[in-house]
Amino acid sequence: MRWVFAIAILAAAAVLFLGSKAQEVQQGHQTRMISGGAGDVLQDDPVGKLKVYVYDLPSRYNTELVDRDPRCLTHMFAAEVFVHRSLLSSAVRTMDPDEADWFFAPVYTTCDLTASGHPMPFDSPRMMRSAVRHLAARWPYWNRSDGADHFFVAPHDFGACFHFREGDAVARGIHPLLRRATLVQTFGQRGHACHKEGSITVPPYAPPGRMTARLLPPGTPRTIFAYFRGLFYDAGNDPGGGHYARGARAEVWENFRSSPLFDVSADRPATYYEDMQRAVFCLCPLGWAPWSPRLVEAVVFGCVPVVIADGIVPPFADAVPWEELGVFVAEEDVPRLDTILTSIPPEVVLRKQRLLASPAVKRALLFPQPAQPGDAFHQILNGLARKLPHGDGVFLEPGRTALDWTAGPPGDLKPW
Repeated sequence: MRWVFAIAILAAAAVLFLGSKAQEVQQGHQTRMISGGAGDVLQDDPVGKLKVYVYDLPSRYNTELVDRDPRCLTHMFAAEVFVHRSLLSSAVRTMDPDEADWFFAPVYTTCDLTASGHPMPFDSPRMMRSAVRHLAARWPYWNRSDGADHFFVAPHDFGACFHFREGDAVARGIHPLLRRATLVQTFGQRGHACHKEGSITVPPYAPPGRMTARLLPPGTPRTIFAYFRGLFYDAGNDPGGGHYARGARAEVWENFRSSPLFDVSADRPATYYEDMQRAVFCLCPLGWAPWSPRLVEAVVFGCVPVVIADGIVPPFADAVPWEELGVFVAEEDVPRLDTILTSIPPEVVLRKQRLLASPAVKRALLFPQPAQPGDAFHQILNGLARKLPHGDGVFLEPGRTALDWTAGPPGDLKPW
């Protein structure tokens, strides 16, 4: 009955922590700084460290899409919209492209939605190709580097591979015209065909106001040991099974649906946010891609994220101390998840909860409007600043090109 003893200790520890520390957070006092590790750089101010020129692209590539379908402002891919909006009013923006360190092209590739609210994977690469052709023809800056001093936000499931199924994404590969650019994307997985070295991995969009409005009072006990709500199977897109989540979610369901330790279901209740605040551990397994908003939600609600996604590169991994505040479980070890979690000493769980209580960590994963110091937008700017100065090979000799403008699947070469 080790698990009974473990959950009793963890629940008691969580109550003590919440009673003494959460009140401090609620009143706006700064909890102790995360020091001695990567977390220090969350406080960096990017202003003065870089200048960004924002291309004034025709509205059909960005704002017109939002006007036509406002769902683009609330879905998990909305970072592309809010990064653009924040840059327009940012102190790092320059109106003189000749003094810019970086160039940003606002292309809302996930804002062309199906009726069910999913991005159109077949339109996105054609839209991006059209936008790059436009800016390359109108401005001289793309052609001098073939995009090596440009960055794009690509919040698709598999980033600039522009597809939600891994096999199709890998077959397509990173968009041929973006292979020298810096990609700011939610997808991050070491050694993957859709993860470009030097990319900046960012959190998916989770609505800050909606989550803040659902915060429970300090001292609310965490009486749920491990919590998950979401799909375990995707019969519509994976009728044979085995591909969706590489079987990891199915293993959670098959092994723990009847466990008293685990509160797991495919139903998403109206109390979803409140339930996460009552849980000690929140499962964050991969779906079609390794990332999901659950990771952001878990951090915001102080629930220790249990990341099940082999090789994942979590958001701002060079700034957020993920190994210290979360738990990483190999996909093959999911059947032992109960043993793994109950074996974590209570004092280790308490330390993770203290780190999760840091306002700096929570802020770094959110895209509030307007942007705030230390938020996800500013972490992106910090990431870009750390890549300066540009190295050898960024700027090409006049008349030379490094990209193949005719490369890509035939369907992706059609006009948009």
